[in-house]
Amino acid sequence: MKVTDKHPRIIVALDYPAREPALKLVSQLDPQLCRLKVGKEMFTRLGPAFVELLAAKGFQVFLDLKFHDIPNTVAAACEAAADLGVWMINLHASGGSRMMDAARDRLEQRASRPLLVAVTILTSLAEADLAEIGYSGSPEENVLRLARLTQTAGLDGIVCSPLEAAAVRAGLGADFLLVTPGVRPGSAALNDQKRVMTPLAALRGGADMLVIGRPVTAAANPRESLQAIEAEIARFV
Repeated sequence: MKVTDKHPRIIVALDYPAREPALKLVSQLDPQLCRLKVGKEMFTRLGPAFVELLAAKGFQVFLDLKFHDIPNTVAAACEAAADLGVWMINLHASGGSRMMDAARDRLEQRASRPLLVAVTILTSLAEADLAEIGYSGSPEENVLRLARLTQTAGLDGIVCSPLEAAAVRAGLGADFLLVTPGVRPGSAALNDQKRVMTPLAALRGGADMLVIGRPVTAAANPRESLQAIEAEIARFV
């Protein structure tokens, strides 16, 4: 499946613990300006019906559950996620090629399917963190290794830090989708992410989609914050 529509490029991370504040934010956003990401906490608290509600409001939803299990279990989970009408699903590349092959094969049986991307190295992990869990080499080296494995498995792309996007783009070509969290406008706090970049710099470095959370969701006026980021990245387009 080729990725032909990369607009809107911003994916707003709905990292809320409850339904009402999430829906209040969503009411201030525009499906023409952003997509939405639903992660583990929100999905666990609010369930599949909430994802279907967001889709019914016209938003393309990235279901960020980072599946990582035996191949058949992950394939079945991806199929269940696709039944919710989501735009994109992810899994962990470290689950290996057999797991990724199984998920891809299951989704390709559908008449239409969501994008399937793999998480490489989390943006919260620095080199010392990787060494602690037994990964040798730098974050970039590990991202490239897992990205190549993902591409060989026939997935649509990866999730990686914007700091690695240029190296992945150079090594894996123009048709491989790069989804980058760790994107912060220059005035925003880093919070718990260590490998970050501004939105415009991330796009210039090879990113396709920008996952942005607190700079929008914690803003006094989320719509204005989103519009300001859109105006910044419009210079790239």
